[in-house]
Amino acid sequence: MFWHRIAALLLFISLTIPAMAQPAADATVQLGPRAAPTTHVQVGALPYMGTPAFDATKATDRYLARVSGAARAKSNAYFEGGYWLQLVDLIYGLAVAGLLLTLQISSRVSDWVEQRTHSRTGQVMLYVAVYVPLTAAAMFPLTVYEGFFREHAYGLSNQNFWQWLGDFGIGFGLSFLTMVLLLPVLYAAIRRARESWWVWGAGLFIAFNILTVVIWPIFIAPLYNHYSPLPAGPLKSQILSLARANAVPVDNVWLVDASRQSNRVSANVSGLFGTARISLNDNLLKQGTPDEVLAVLGHEMGHYVMDHATRELLLTALVILVGFAFVNRAFLLACDWFGGQWQVRRLSDVAGLPLLIALANIYMFLVTPVTNTISRTTEYQADIFGLDAVRKPDAFATVMLKLSSYRKLEPGKWEEAIFYDHPSGRTRIEAAMRWKKEHIADPDLRDTAQIP
Repeated sequence: MFWHRIAALLLFISLTIPAMAQPAADATVQLGPRAAPTTHVQVGALPYMGTPAFDATKATDRYLARVSGAARAKSNAYFEGGYWLQLVDLIYGLAVAGLLLTLQISSRVSDWVEQRTHSRTGQVMLYVAVYVPLTAAAMFPLTVYEGFFREHAYGLSNQNFWQWLGDFGIGFGLSFLTMVLLLPVLYAAIRRARESWWVWGAGLFIAFNILTVVIWPIFIAPLYNHYSPLPAGPLKSQILSLARANAVPVDNVWLVDASRQSNRVSANVSGLFGTARISLNDNLLKQGTPDEVLAVLGHEMGHYVMDHATRELLLTALVILVGFAFVNRAFLLACDWFGGQWQVRRLSDVAGLPLLIALANIYMFLVTPVTNTISRTTEYQADIFGLDAVRKPDAFATVMLKLSSYRKLEPGKWEEAIFYDHPSGRTRIEAAMRWKKEHIADPDLRDTAQIP
């Protein structure tokens, strides 16, 4: 058996070695790569379905041209008149404060309240209870001109005098209550903190500002207008769908009877800490198309989604802090110069309240470009959010034209930077048309290149 195995092995080797000894070329011939079969594929560019020649600037100009002649002149006159009224308000308020101080009316009221109570808090509350009605009466001629007669002259008010006076009374009552409760706390901070009172005072007003934002849509706004649920229908369904898509936590849309005051169109998505609500102005509902309503509410939801309320509260807090520092320094200087004549020697003397408020008004007038810029930038951001969310640039443009009854459409560059708390009509329509140009090939916008 052993020899049989040896013989088999030799036979295997003899058969294998010749095969392994074949030239490499033979292997190449047998195993070489072969070209795979190919099919000719025709390649061509798809036809462009949009309108690449859409001109955003020309589209903007066409929209703006819709408001011209007497309507444009009236809009410009109303808005530009507001510039001067800001200065008039300041001068008038300073004149009232000057009379109260120079004629020593304020110091006499202070002496009178000291005779009525020995409580420092009670003295401040009693002084404020006299001061607020006194200054409101002194400012009333200018208030009634700006709020009633001028609004009627430009066709912007729907109220008769008594209706307007009722709203004025609500505002006065809220101001009276706020100052009676808030100012005693401020003066307590002045007495206890002394040199650092302005830091504590700023903190008090910042906290009050936050409280106002939280409670306004729920408790304050309904004092002026009636809020009712928007009737069920396609528009309400679209609004709530838009809210859900953008994580706005609401389950209803409130209709506001703003037409009882004026014909101005607006909407609002407001609230903090669970108080969010969508408020739709009935003028917008009556005057606007469904697309325009959605375009406006897309903008308003942008404020909520991007948390603009918090942003503005923080930036306003810085403005308030600097303002209190300014008032502190200016008050001390004014007392050094005129304190003897006014009978006001120290900050803790409530007789100096007219001076405190006058200095605050001067400061707020000077920082108007800053506060307007804070507001204007958030409004522009909300515009872009609304365009992305709703995708109706033409509806947004037409509703901006509806605002031209009380907003100048085309200001100069510096005019807009200083006096506008919202972007101008031109700025907002240009933004909408630029957005449209970049999306003109999208299926929902392909047929909108021509401005109707």
